[in-house]
Amino acid sequence: MTDYAAFTALRIERPEEAILRIVLDGPNINAVGADGHQQLADIWPVIDRDDSVRAVVIQGEGRGFSAGGSFDLIESMVADPTTRTRVMREARDLVYNVINCSKPVVSAIHGPCVGAGLAVAMLADISVAARTAKIVDGHTRLGVAAGDHAVINWPLLCGMAKAKYYLLTCDVLTGEEAERIGLVSLAVDDDQVHDKAMEVARKLAAGSPSAVQFTKQALNNWYRAMGPSFDASLALEFYGFGLPDVSEGVAAHREKRPPRFS
Repeated sequence: MTDYAAFTALRIERPEEAILRIVLDGPNINAVGADGHQQLADIWPVIDRDDSVRAVVIQGEGRGFSAGGSFDLIESMVADPTTRTRVMREARDLVYNVINCSKPVVSAIHGPCVGAGLAVAMLADISVAARTAKIVDGHTRLGVAAGDHAVINWPLLCGMAKAKYYLLTCDVLTGEEAERIGLVSLAVDDDQVHDKAMEVARKLAAGSPSAVQFTKQALNNWYRAMGPSFDASLALEFYGFGLPDVSEGVAAHREKRPPRFS
């Protein structure tokens, strides 16, 4: 059985045989700091090689799934090109590592779901959202291009018209509306989201491992085909972290006001 002790920024649980649960558990609604961002990218190849795991659940602790990248991480990216380059590589690895992990992944989304946490939640093979969950990409409000993950899968999940609307405006999607437009697999009552995610994980873990994994591998070729578009979006996002708009975007977030881009 694989040891996950090195992933100190994530809470790793084994709630049942063959099921691994990753819990985002940190301050500011599980905001993802430097260590968490790296580990959220690096854990998927480890899970892929863990023969004891046949399904994965990822969820957030407390009031929400994740508030996204921490302000400290964002400000360090703005100030330091070396940090920016490292985090861009991690962001690329996070997306491709989830896509290439052979084990089926179920996300249980409640409360706010933003940023790096949103990337994993939306790339999961099955996404279960609480009806009142608040899903928002948020990049353009921060002053950078939507590059974390959305270009690779939102147009496939909910269509180009809806993808453009929500990615360009940063309007908040409830879990109920996300299910209606096809962005998530299921929406359930808020108090049922974690139980439903575990129910789905049990079903996946009980299936034929080869059949489930090969089906995921084949379906995810749709995402791999969008790799060049994703790579471009990621490059444009991180280019934006060196431009003036992002400083105003961060200030607006900290001051809880609309940004005033010049």
